[in-house]
Amino acid sequence: MVRRREKLPEVGWLVIGTVDKVFEYGAYLKLDEYNNMPAFLPWSELSSKWVRNIRDIVKEGQKVVVKVIRVDRRKGHVDVSLKRVSEGERRRKILEWKRAQKADKILEIVAKKIGKTIDDAYSEVGWKLEDVYGEIYKGFEEATIKGAEVLRKAGVPNEWIEPLLNELKKHIEVKKLKIQYVLSVRSLSGDGVHRVKKLLCELYPKEEDKEVKVRIYTAGPPRYILEVVSTNFKKAEALSNSLLKRAERLAKKLNVEFAYQRVK
Repeated sequence: MVRRREKLPEVGWLVIGTVDKVFEYGAYLKLDEYNNMPAFLPWSELSSKWVRNIRDIVKEGQKVVVKVIRVDRRKGHVDVSLKRVSEGERRRKILEWKRAQKADKILEIVAKKIGKTIDDAYSEVGWKLEDVYGEIYKGFEEATIKGAEVLRKAGVPNEWIEPLLNELKKHIEVKKLKIQYVLSVRSLSGDGVHRVKKLLCELYPKEEDKEVKVRIYTAGPPRYILEVVSTNFKKAEALSNSLLKRAERLAKKLNVEFAYQRVK
């Protein structure tokens, strides 16, 4: 079950609800992220269009993304709206929800393996990662890429680190961005082959970076492919630009013709 630290949501927040009971005047939901707390969805907040039958919009058991419009903290009562949720907001919330579900499952598995409760998992791991990365799953993605140091920096106890990393390898596949350039490299000098090879070899980064991989291969001389793959878009773009500038400077020194074009 996906959890939130807050006992009650705030006005304006998007929440996931399961339709519990439907009446002529509205519907009652159970808020999945708040221990199935009841929330009321008034008829007037169903749709911006005229609704003939409320069951044309919501049915028992249906999961919906709704926006919190009123919170009575003294009574613990929440009112929500379906019509005030845009399509973009709905998609983003569902993605966030699915990521939270995956994170919850991983925490549950690891907690069971090391003899801990799910409450321990959230207090010792989950909330600490959320504090640093904004969401638990994002912390897991970072740990998958960069390793144990991500967990240590967030304050995760050592007993969790190795079991977590082992489990993350099974469940998390981090999406990678690929940037490609077609390079045209040629030299009419007697040792032109050597000069071209030297330029291409110099394009590889001086230091290894776990987040970025660089590959250069031939597409049939004088055309070559520069490929930069990373989970970090900004870093991949910055490195690509840096490598191309380095190639231009070196091409002048080596008296090598050099041009490039990005692959769309």
